[in-house]
Amino acid sequence: MTATVIREATPDDIGVILHFINELAIYEKAPEQVKTNAGMIEATLFGPDAKTRCLIGEIAGEAVGFAVYFFNYSTWLGKYGIYLEDLYVSPEHRGKGAGKALLVHIAGIAVDNDCGRFEWSVLDWNAPSIEFYKSLGAIEMSEWRIYRVAGEALRKLARS
Repeated sequence: MTATVIREATPDDIGVILHFINELAIYEKAPEQVKTNAGMIEATLFGPDAKTRCLIGEIAGEAVGFAVYFFNYSTWLGKYGIYLEDLYVSPEHRGKGAGKALLVHIAGIAVDNDCGRFEWSVLDWNAPSIEFYKSLGAIEMSEWRIYRVAGEALRKLARS
């Protein structure tokens, strides 16, 4: 099996990042929800105020997947953590270790930065990913529910 190489994304990767974002949205049955474009990716991942990081997984020089993450903070632990926003490997490259390599790499970043935790969300119907995460020792935080305010509801809240 060819090893997966993990590297920091660069502005030269914007096209491949957008490709993976769209593939992920199709997989998650929500392609119409993708609103980003090359300019937005450039500003938010590579601009001077970027707070989010992106990794590219490559096998034999070919980009096969990506991971997008950022640092958060736990008041209870008094430590930073890492939140994995997206992890995606193209279907034809699954089962070759790229997803695990991306997670292992981010776990290493968390350990190197004395983070208290490494977290992510997964859709409840995504059984293959859930089983994969469990096989790595991840546990479901079933007592927590995610809430979101977006779009007009976010603007309304900000004005209230």
